[in-house]
Amino acid sequence: MTMPLDDDQLMVQEAAQRFAYDRLRPNAGEWDAHKHFPVDVMREAAGLGFAAIYTQEEHGGSGMSRLDAVLIFEQLSRGCIATAAFLSIHNMCTWMIDRFGSADLRSRFVPKLTGMELIASYCLTEPGSGSDAAAMKTRAERDGETYVLNGSKQFISGAGVSDIYIVMAKTGDSISAFVVPKETPGLSFGANEKKMGWNAQPTRQVLFDNVRVPAENRIGGEDEGFKFAMKGLDGGRLNIAACSLGGAQDALDRARLYAAERSQFGRHINEFQVTQFKLADMETELQAARTLLYEAAARLDVGTPDATKWCAMAKRFVTDTGSKVANEALQIHGGYGYLHDYGVERIVRDLRVHQILEGTNEIMRVIIARDMLKGQ
Repeated sequence: MTMPLDDDQLMVQEAAQRFAYDRLRPNAGEWDAHKHFPVDVMREAAGLGFAAIYTQEEHGGSGMSRLDAVLIFEQLSRGCIATAAFLSIHNMCTWMIDRFGSADLRSRFVPKLTGMELIASYCLTEPGSGSDAAAMKTRAERDGETYVLNGSKQFISGAGVSDIYIVMAKTGDSISAFVVPKETPGLSFGANEKKMGWNAQPTRQVLFDNVRVPAENRIGGEDEGFKFAMKGLDGGRLNIAACSLGGAQDALDRARLYAAERSQFGRHINEFQVTQFKLADMETELQAARTLLYEAAARLDVGTPDATKWCAMAKRFVTDTGSKVANEALQIHGGYGYLHDYGVERIVRDLRVHQILEGTNEIMRVIIARDMLKGQ
C-alpha cells in the first residue's frame, strides 16, 4: 500500500464495519421498503463518534481526519447507503458551524449536534439553481438585529425531520450562511418526494416565508457563505464517494457469494470465465477507486493547493465506478438481482444519485479541467 493505515485507523474502520453489519445491513431493506428514517439507529452511530467525525473535540467532536471519515463512510455504506449518506450531510453541517461559526454559535449548537440530540440538514440547492449555486434566489434581508429570509430550497435530505437547517441565502450581491431552527415561524416543508432511491431518508422542499433569524445565527461574515459552501463540498464529495465505494463493495461481495452458490448447466456460475472476468474487473476498478479516494482525502487533510481538483476527480471516478460495479453485480444475479430480497437492486438505486449530488459529475469535469488549464 502506498498509504498504509495506522492502528487507530484500522480500529475505526473495524468499528464502523461492525456497526454496519450489526445495525444497518439487517434493516436496510425494510427501511427502504417502508421509507423509514432510522433516527434512533443514527443516534447510536453518533454515540461512536460518527456524527461529528472531523469536528473539533472542544464541543464533543471526534477530531479525526478526512481520511478517517472516508474509512467510516465506506464501511457504513456496506450496511445502508442512504443512512450513511445522511450521516455525511449531518457531519458537514456540524463541521461548518464548528469551523466557521462564532464562539456563541458553536457553544449553542455543536454539543447537541455531535450526539445527534439535534439533527441537521444542508440547504443549498434551489428549484432553479442546481449546478449553478451562485444563481440562487433565496434572499436574506437585514432588518435591525435579524434577517428576513424568503425563498425555497429543493431536494433537501432530512427536511421536515431535522431540527436545524444550514441555509445559504443572498445578502445583497453576496451569499451568507445561516442556522435556522425548525420551529422558526414561516419555515415550512413540501411533500416527501417519491424517489428512485435513498428511500430511508426523507427529501422535501424547504420553504421560507418571512422567516426571521437572529443576526447571531449567521455563520461567519455576510460575504463568506459561498466560500464556506465550496469548502464544505470538498469534504462532502469525498464522503459521498466513500458511500459509493462501500455500497459497490457490498454489491460485489453479494455477487461473489451468489456466483459460488448459483448453478447453471451443471456448474457453479463462478466457474465460467465470463463470470470470472466480470468479478476480476469489478475488483480491479474498486481498488483503483479506493486508491484515488484515499489519496484525495490525504491531500485535503494536509491542504495541498490541488486538493479541490483531487476531491472532484475522486468524486467523479468513484461514483461512476460504484454505479458500474453495482450494475454488474445485479447482472451476475440475473433475474434474482431484480428482486428486492436480494438487496442488489436497492444498492443500484441508492448509488445512482451519487453521480448527481454534491455537484454533478459533469461539473466535476469542469472543476478538474479548469485546474489543469489555469495559467494557460
